[in-house]
Amino acid sequence: MERKQMHDASAYIRGLAQLRGRNAEWGERAVREAVSLSASEAVAQKVADLIAPDLPALLRAVDGKHIQAAGVDRVLRTAHAPVQVLEPDWRDRFLAVITDPSVALILMMAGVYGLIFEFSTPGMVVPGIGGAICLLLALFALHMLPVSYAGLGLIALGIGCMVAELYLPTFGALGVGGIIAFIFGAVMLIDTDVPGFGIPPWLIGSLALASAVFLFAVWTLLWRARRMPAINGGDAMIGAPGVMLEDLREDGWAEVRGERWRVHSARPLARGEPVLVIGRNGLLLEVRALDAAQSTTGTIHPSSQGA
Repeated sequence: MERKQMHDASAYIRGLAQLRGRNAEWGERAVREAVSLSASEAVAQKVADLIAPDLPALLRAVDGKHIQAAGVDRVLRTAHAPVQVLEPDWRDRFLAVITDPSVALILMMAGVYGLIFEFSTPGMVVPGIGGAICLLLALFALHMLPVSYAGLGLIALGIGCMVAELYLPTFGALGVGGIIAFIFGAVMLIDTDVPGFGIPPWLIGSLALASAVFLFAVWTLLWRARRMPAINGGDAMIGAPGVMLEDLREDGWAEVRGERWRVHSARPLARGEPVLVIGRNGLLLEVRALDAAQSTTGTIHPSSQGA
């Protein structure tokens, strides 16, 4: 298949060179052997017509030249022809900016993180809208670039692993693997041999470091939240102080957090004695006497309901 493509390309360039009166043999060699010439050599071997240092010199040099256009012989009159320069408009300049590989990668990461913030804290709106816009711009830019799908897949895998790290107890394994996959994917993302047309290593390292810092910060917050005591549900009663509303031999009534609870203790307790909740079994609290060293400043008094 490759030989067929090579033969077709060489035949096409030979026919084009013969049509324009150029060096057909060198044109074929340029396709088959990838040879190149300097500017002066190209003119000497009839690969190019002339050398001009600038546009005005080119217009003067080709003035009076005969060419074939649509089967008609025409004479160029360019010596005093007006020159119209078409500057790129704002749209072309904008597209030139976002189709830079580095900008496309930054837009993609900003879009992904914006959507993560929106999905983790619904209702913020701004991160979701901004993330969606950045992600769509990044996809458009990648569509215009020579992208390696293997690199793009590694980046997607890395981002997926980093997101999963926030929800799964993998102790950093998914996060580290995601960062490594992201680095390899960013290196392989642009599939071209053009020098300088790619993503600089410092940008890849900066984005990987920022992702690592973000994951570490979120992991630290989650770990702190996990170690915090419960503030609702049945476990929230454990550790709460209270006061006995009556003398207790096995079961009795006590006031805990302003509520009357049925309590049980392994040893007798006197009315008005401060207690500490150490367990719960349904609507029955397990309590023990609150040591003097553990009691807070002031005495816990029962409310009027318990009197």
